[in-house]
Amino acid sequence: MLWATAGVTTLGFLVALEIAARHHGLLGPITAQTREVIFPPKSGFLLYASMALMMVVLTRRQRFIAAGTAIGIDVVFLSVRWVAGIKVTEGHPFGNGALWVILGCAVIAVTRRTGQERVLLLKGVGLALLLVAGRKTGDTWLLITAKTRPTVLDPYVATADHALGNPSWMVGRIVRATGPIGAHVLDYVYVQLAVAAVVVALYQLRNVAVERRFPRHHLVRTFLTIGLLGPAIYMIFPVVGPIFAYGTDGGHWAAADLWPETAPPITAPHSIPFDGITPRNCMPSLHTAWATAIFIHTRRAPRILRFAGTFWLIATLGATLGFGYHYGVDLIAGVVFVVMIDAALRSQERGWDRAGIQLVGYSATVFAALLLSYRYLPLEMARHPWVFGPLLILAMASVVYGYVRITRLWEPKAAPALQPEPQPEPVT
Repeated sequence: MLWATAGVTTLGFLVALEIAARHHGLLGPITAQTREVIFPPKSGFLLYASMALMMVVLTRRQRFIAAGTAIGIDVVFLSVRWVAGIKVTEGHPFGNGALWVILGCAVIAVTRRTGQERVLLLKGVGLALLLVAGRKTGDTWLLITAKTRPTVLDPYVATADHALGNPSWMVGRIVRATGPIGAHVLDYVYVQLAVAAVVVALYQLRNVAVERRFPRHHLVRTFLTIGLLGPAIYMIFPVVGPIFAYGTDGGHWAAADLWPETAPPITAPHSIPFDGITPRNCMPSLHTAWATAIFIHTRRAPRILRFAGTFWLIATLGATLGFGYHYGVDLIAGVVFVVMIDAALRSQERGWDRAGIQLVGYSATVFAALLLSYRYLPLEMARHPWVFGPLLILAMASVVYGYVRITRLWEPKAAPALQPEPQPEPVT
């Protein structure tokens, strides 16, 4: 019943977003995904990662068949395009095969499986399609934010960022000093965040085919919920980022050409008009939220995944700041946002108790207080950085500390081994 309700809700949301996108002359998520059955997909790596996520419900033999079928279909598509002289100018030349296999498994589940086997296969297909649909939904959301929010609040956020010492300007200069190698590494980490999440999810879901059930809480649920709820905040707090509002990428729309050499002056902030193309996707930083989710879900994984989760978080923070995509205060909001989401999902799975309600409520209160302070107290924050800077860090740290403390209480504890009772000495 829960999965059916979630499926109907998701479908309704996608249909509503499709209608909204068509109203603004854009391709909606359903249309964009349907086109990739035939046309070159926008993200071939993500489609294969989604197929890998679906294959956790398959046996080893079925996985080999599915992977071979996907590669074979892609070879056919590549051959037909080569013979027809079709050049792939947008998207990737591969990925159609993975989508065909995912859809084929859905058909097999409905027509050839029954009972628990059908439910398990449909769950695997659903997770794969949700991951792909999440990407399309995000792209559509970003375009809608650009079309419906003609002004942005970057001057408010940039002024509040003085409380943290304008970290985007500092890290931006560091990234430029590292040259093309550092920039390429950070760019790869930034772009392939979803693929990294699938790798972690595959570890968490590695026993699904054996146990014939999914674990109660895993990374994919957190990832998708972040992507579903985060863009709604963009509509409330539209921000484009330093590289656009104060850099060359903003063109004549930029308030000034300052990033990353000179921090913006402390003046009374006001909203500024911006183009209808650039997404208003800075507040909160969802890349930071997703990278933090990966970090959280790798803490009980093998050492190599723990190192990878830590590296991905640090590199993502460096990319978001160093490329001028986010302000420092965006990152703090992103961390608080993901802790709130993950705590709510954990509480929902284990049953809401007093500790869970308090943690989620406190996280939501801190998140709302951050947004309100960025909007209504930026001048005070900029003029008193030694007061508000530590307060921002302390607010984020308090949420993280509460999450760590309460989730440790939720972890099952091993019962002590029973000691054998001492035997009486034999009477001689």
